[in-house]
Amino acid sequence: MTEMQTILAIDDKKENLDVLLDILEDFDVIPVTSGQMALDVLAKEEISLILLDIVMPKMDGFEVCSIVKTKTKTKDIPIIFITAKTDEESIAKAYQAGANDYVSKPLKKLEVIERVKTQLRLKKTIADLDYLASRDSMTGAFNRRKFFELSKPIFEKSENNFFLIMIDIDHFKKINDSYGHDAGDIVIKLVANTISNLLPDNAIFARIGGEEFVCVCIEEVKQKIMDLFESIKYKIEILCADYNGYTIRFTVSCGISQKNKDDKSLDELLKRSDIALYEAKNSGRNRVIFR
Repeated sequence: MTEMQTILAIDDKKENLDVLLDILEDFDVIPVTSGQMALDVLAKEEISLILLDIVMPKMDGFEVCSIVKTKTKTKDIPIIFITAKTDEESIAKAYQAGANDYVSKPLKKLEVIERVKTQLRLKKTIADLDYLASRDSMTGAFNRRKFFELSKPIFEKSENNFFLIMIDIDHFKKINDSYGHDAGDIVIKLVANTISNLLPDNAIFARIGGEEFVCVCIEEVKQKIMDLFESIKYKIEILCADYNGYTIRFTVSCGISQKNKDDKSLDELLKRSDIALYEAKNSGRNRVIFR
């Protein structure tokens, strides 16, 4: 049995949709009879793939495809045109609108299934590659490149509700020297998981160095950010890692900066957060410093 994935099937003729529902019985298929209904569904549901008729009243398949490909939420959903129009001009126009493939009517069951499976496999492969390219392989947090890619647009449109936090594991070299790098890796993973689980959903969290992390949070009240990272600091302070019979304890230091009207770039906040982190280290570690 094929793994259940949600497919949106769009055709103005109910009999054509009935054929698709029969062919794709192993999939979760949402059938709709107009382009506008399709766009409404896409706004609410998580769709894996779209099957799209070309000839429809009011909004044809080309227009629907073009709209889908311009929206951030839906632009990566593969689209297969299902059409009786197999002339060269129509097929070229389909690809120009953003189609990934097409299948001609009358439909052949095995062909439809295999084309659907192929597009779903490609979508998963692309998603996997994107994940690997954007994540730190050890912790699953974003990597440095992805952090800047996600944070810069938010910085540019935010006001003084933009906070940047640098986090560093205290005396990390001593952990590696005393217990070995495998133990150090365990500590890094434990710290990353703890921070990730405590951050709000809109935070951007990344590992940017060996034992160094960075985070962006959007918050209207400075004290809430201070309280959050005091809480994170405390949660990490009471943790311990068990390794080869040893109990390893560790702490973190945090440096926080807040965007102001004079800040022109993300780098300016990074520098202030780094200075605040340096102050936290120099004043005894296991501290949260705002600058």
